[in-house]
Amino acid sequence: MGLPKRKISKTRRDKRRAHWKLSPIPFHLCPQCKKPVRPHHACTFCGYYEGVGMKVAWVRKRRAEQAESA
Repeated sequence: MGLPKRKISKTRRDKRRAHWKLSPIPFHLCPQCKKPVRPHHACTFCGYYEGVGMKVAWVRKRRAEQAESA
């Protein structure tokens, strides 16, 4: 197993890791229900994508839960 010949200082180590940061997740608003949605994904609240209603099981389940709570 290789060993370092010299100690890497904290500054040098941190400079190397300076670009290892997370970028913020991009969001835009759903044109149907105005909730935040990831780009190129169907809306998890109303199920719409590109102006077309998607009939997916998780959307039907969420709508049923909202109807029960309301």
